[in-house]
Amino acid sequence: MKTLKEFKESLNLNQPADGLSPQLKSLWYDGKGDWHQAHAQVDHLTDQSSAWVHAYLHRKEGDIPNADYWYSAARQTRPSLSLEEEWEQLVIQFL
Repeated sequence: MKTLKEFKESLNLNQPADGLSPQLKSLWYDGKGDWHQAHAQVDHLTDQSSAWVHAYLHRKEGDIPNADYWYSAARQTRPSLSLEEEWEQLVIQFL
């Protein structure tokens, strides 16, 4: 999978594609509307990439203080983008 379009098309599948990174697997589950499974993919990870996805998920949840903690851990700032735009930006980043 190399493009955002291909990633979005994969959301029609029942399971994420083999070989996805934890970050992309998290974003895949989020794209399917399963926030809890998305969160489970990165909740236990401490690297900057996972922290960035974790931040996005808590922003989506509406827990802004927690999101800001994770944005800081990822060395990112909370964007003013829509959640959909941020999701796409993250997918592109990790593809």
